[in-house]
Amino acid sequence: MKKVIGIMLSLAIVAIAACSGGSSVEKKKAELEKLKTQQTELAAKIATIEDELKAAGDSLSEEDTRSKVVAISPITRQTFVHAIDIQGKVDGDENITYSAKVPSIVTKINVKNGQNITTGTILAELDTKIVKAQMDVVKKQYELVKTLYEKRKELWDQKVGSEIEFLQAKNQKESLEKQLESIKENLDMYYIRAEFNGTIDEVAIKVGQNVAPGVKCVTVVNPGKLKIKANLSESYSSFVKTGNPTKIYFPDIPKTISAKVSYSSKTIDMLTRTFNVEVMLPNDNDLHPNMVAELKIIDYEKPNSIIVPINAIQQIDGTDNVFITVSRGSQRIAKKVTVKVGKQYNGVAEILEGLNEGDELITTGFQDLTDGQSLKL
Repeated sequence: MKKVIGIMLSLAIVAIAACSGGSSVEKKKAELEKLKTQQTELAAKIATIEDELKAAGDSLSEEDTRSKVVAISPITRQTFVHAIDIQGKVDGDENITYSAKVPSIVTKINVKNGQNITTGTILAELDTKIVKAQMDVVKKQYELVKTLYEKRKELWDQKVGSEIEFLQAKNQKESLEKQLESIKENLDMYYIRAEFNGTIDEVAIKVGQNVAPGVKCVTVVNPGKLKIKANLSESYSSFVKTGNPTKIYFPDIPKTISAKVSYSSKTIDMLTRTFNVEVMLPNDNDLHPNMVAELKIIDYEKPNSIIVPINAIQQIDGTDNVFITVSRGSQRIAKKVTVKVGKQYNGVAEILEGLNEGDELITTGFQDLTDGQSLKL
């Protein structure tokens, strides 16, 4: 109805302008006074009708048109969890790539990918012809020297013969025994053996291939002893301890598991200003070394907390505030509440003071709200 007044005033101004050419000043003043009288009468009628509409609860009343539409969420107590997000990778506590100990040619491969093995299993064999030939020569020499020694000893026990001849035979025998032992140790270097129980992850050689120390031959993994390694900033050193619960997400699988921090380094790296954290993993065939993992190390957990969305908190006059709804007669109005904010994580904040369970928090439409403003839910 205020629009009606505006239209009438506009028409009056147009009428006055139209008559300006031939009307006197007095006539214009009289016309203006008449219009002002009509405006006063119309304003009184508008006010009366608005009061009647308001009393009847009509949605078109002026009070109602100033109400703001909002959405609310009742506040309940929940467990607030704060975590440190970090990326790490899967590493094998027993994850070894074996190479040859001596330069040689591969003559036999005894395992294949995916095969389970035990400690001591011969993974591959190298060419031992030369070493075995040396051993055969030394064995024959040893047999002769041993026989000679036994005869010399038998005579010496009977006090026959010289002591020097006996000692020479004994020395030759012991020398060849050590030489044989050395050749056996050297021969063992031509066999690539597993040092722990595990699974063959990769066979990187072929029969007839030349290999040497440092050349990748066979990789063995123990899937029962996998762990995650990660580096954290030193700022977290006082929060992360052995035993902290951890949620681990593997984006490539995808899979989420729960575990605990098994090791937290006490030393800060001088170059990177980080410290090491390890999380032991359960036996799982889906997990593999070098797999990327996203860790959420829980460093703070408080049950029975009041939690609100971070975006519902507004900075007003240097303080943190939220809006809740309260009743005023038959109306719902906004109430500004100053709160004390605790920790924040994952889009929500812990409220230490200012709100109570059961309060109705305004979560949508709180922008530009004023304290005491009428609301539409």
